Amino acid sequence: MRYGCLRLQYLDCVYYKLIMRFFKQIILLLLIGCSLSSIAHGQQVRNIGEAIRQGEGQLALSISSSDPAVVQIVRRAFSLHGGIRLIDGQAASFNLNFESRSSRSVQLIISSGQPLQQQLSREIFGDDFQHAVLRACDVAVEATLASPGFFAGKIAFVGKQRGVSELYSSDLLFSRVRALTADRSLVTGPSWSADGQKLLYTTYFKNGLPDIYMMDFTTRRRLPIATYQGTNTGAELSPDGSQIVMSLSSEAGNEIYLSDRNGKNLRRVTRNKSLESSPTWSPDGSQLVFESDAAGKPQLYIIPASGGNMRRLPTNISSYCAEPSWNPRQPDLLVFTVAVAGGFQLALYDMSTRQSKIVTSQLGSAMEPEWLNDGRHILFTLRQQGRSSLAILDRISGRIKPLHKSSFGDASSGSFVYP
Repeated sequence: MRYGCLRLQYLDCVYYKLIMRFFKQIILLLLIGCSLSSIAHGQQVRNIGEAIRQGEGQLALSISSSDPAVVQIVRRAFSLHGGIRLIDGQAASFNLNFESRSSRSVQLIISSGQPLQQQLSREIFGDDFQHAVLRACDVAVEATLASPGFFAGKIAFVGKQRGVSELYSSDLLFSRVRALTADRSLVTGPSWSADGQKLLYTTYFKNGLPDIYMMDFTTRRRLPIATYQGTNTGAELSPDGSQIVMSLSSEAGNEIYLSDRNGKNLRRVTRNKSLESSPTWSPDGSQLVFESDAAGKPQLYIIPASGGNMRRLPTNISSYCAEPSWNPRQPDLLVFTVAVAGGFQLALYDMSTRQSKIVTSQLGSAMEPEWLNDGRHILFTLRQQGRSSLAILDRISGRIKPLHKSSFGDASSGSFVYP
């Protein structure tokens, strides 16, 4: 009997182990199934550009590099983009790896999925190492969001330090600021040529009156463009660089004029008793938009660059509409400055729907807008408590990001170019 009992106990133990092993295998299979389901729904390999097709509000990216300085540059750059969110770990849609290859090049590798699978690998060159890293960030944005990056662009602006205004240039990180003038005189309205080699601006340095000059960015040599009696302001080169539009008051009130690229062969575009200013080109160079007080107070008008009748845009949003800028990628979209509740804010006007909307609500004023090359972000001047600074607005999310610290001094009238 004792032997039989022991044998039964032995068999029970064997059966128990078999049953437990069976259940462990079932649990393991369930866990594997859950893991595969997780990968299929959140950590799968994603093709380049897939994220934007799925309509995500912000694209989650993770970044890596063996060089901490590279990580710092990349983080500062991506912080300016309203459509990107940097995260750590496996939940990111894409991993971006940046590694140094030379003093002016970086290797960019874009991967996705778990385990990571490579989607893109490219060596990217720049004027120097930081510029190469910023260009690599632009390539990453274009690859993943299917829109141009803007990080490697540059700005010109009016800076005021210790009470003196001069013309400056800088990268968007404000790490390489360069004074372009030393005139100790009022300067306004810088505007880049499309290739980033020429800069138009208005200066009072010669005789205390507003004259338009063009500066060669490399040599800093200056050429007078418009020094007529009266005011000479608002100059901007056409997209193809062949013509300059400007506002002059030499013959009558402020009118819109065109000249060749050297300021010669002047041709008057508008002819009326009102004041016209702040002209800017359409992306294809066929039209001009500007502000005019023909209706009593400043409003926006359009006229063919070849001349003709000017047409008022029915913005219907404020009694003061000024400083228009034409979207480089969506020709129906304009950004401009409006007077609101004792200050100024930025507004958008869609010419296809004839609808306007205010897109900032800053304490103080938001003004002097200019589109970046992606048609999504806007460079503008923020004025608060007697100080001026430059900032970037993402028109999709409404997020605003300052470009510099208050310790720099005042900055305004920004002009952006991505040559």
